[in-house]
Amino acid sequence: MKIGVMLPVGGEDGPDGSMPGWKDVRAVAEAADQSGMDSVWLADHFFYKAPDERLYGMHEAWTLLSAVAAITTQVELGNMVLCASFRDPGLTAKMAATLDEVSGGRLVLGVGAGWHDPEYEAFGLPTGHRVGRFEEWLEIVARLVRGETVTFDGTYHQVREAVLAPAPVRPIPILVAGHRPRMMRLTAEWADAWNTAWYGDANDKVEERLGTLRDAVQTAGRPAGAVSSTVGIIVRDVDQPAVPEPEERAIEGTVQELAAALAAYQKLGVDQLIVSLEPMTPRSVERLAKARQLLSE
Repeated sequence: MKIGVMLPVGGEDGPDGSMPGWKDVRAVAEAADQSGMDSVWLADHFFYKAPDERLYGMHEAWTLLSAVAAITTQVELGNMVLCASFRDPGLTAKMAATLDEVSGGRLVLGVGAGWHDPEYEAFGLPTGHRVGRFEEWLEIVARLVRGETVTFDGTYHQVREAVLAPAPVRPIPILVAGHRPRMMRLTAEWADAWNTAWYGDANDKVEERLGTLRDAVQTAGRPAGAVSSTVGIIVRDVDQPAVPEPEERAIEGTVQELAAALAAYQKLGVDQLIVSLEPMTPRSVERLAKARQLLSE
């Protein structure tokens, strides 16, 4: 089972509960790369507005991911997940092909339909028909990053003999996040990987979601395992200062207990865990790496 790490991108993700800067992103990314983690991931938002109106700022995710590509050598790189509404499908495919070139073939193109209305409304983006828009967007992007010349005349997107030149060096893998029926159908049709998040210890809900993925893949006529499963979990290091707003579901305990929690996900057949760390620091990454080593033993 692979294990990836979320990188700090905004809000209170910094080591002292502050807005993280590039040095914080870089430190966690390098720790993941050097400690044998399989992947690193960045959330994609303009900002997050809480129900109580508090505003949490965010750095632009693709710019950060490009910088992370240049200072790492081993880890796969992805967004958890890129919001389709923020970027034109042709531009997204072009960006993906370029970043895959920069990273030496390490990109996983994580995408989703978007959901946070306040950022849509602030920047004049349509909130209606998000999944319908995503369906057209995803087909165009998927076909382009797999090297096709694409003509598409949809309700929301149109392209005519669109092609990536230079062509991608490989078919870039696509990850889709979602769980409702239409999103699962699109995942099974176009994706190489799928994500469900966020959880603490393995539970019945995770097992149910994994079953939903298997059913969708079977319905789409693809072979079992054609779409790999990734699950987002939250892990807290209680030996470091608590983050300002601790997540109730976070997995705590010793390194040995963390290894046991990872093993429970492996037993469910999860292909990769994507871990959001509390706090997001190099020390937290190193602790996760120790638990992973125990798991492999």
